[in-house]
Amino acid sequence: MSNSALIKTIQEGFLQEGREQIKTGMEIEVHQIIKEGSKERIQKFKGLVIKTAWKSALENTITVRRKIGAFGVEKVFAIHSPTIKQIDIIRQFKVRRKSIKFIRNLTGKAARLKEVKKA
Repeated sequence: MSNSALIKTIQEGFLQEGREQIKTGMEIEVHQIIKEGSKERIQKFKGLVIKTAWKSALENTITVRRKIGAFGVEKVFAIHSPTIKQIDIIRQFKVRRKSIKFIRNLTGKAARLKEVKKA
């Protein structure tokens, strides 16, 4: 068995079941488990996916951007992380790139994206 095949079989045990394919341009809400001392709580982070990156299935990450007042907040999430409880897809926008980081510099009407309606 080659090294890459061995790594793939080991990684299959850590993959989370039922995760949908997340693409750039989706507005999503990520439910993340936060541990504070002995307590646990679920924190929601709602925003636009501006970048997707992966080398293998287990290393799949997304960058989510959220606008709070005049500031933009970005978080990078590993999709198959055990701290991610749930990912809800709210809506999908039409984009033609893998990374839409240019949206950081746009404000107002220039920052609008065209929504794709689900059938």
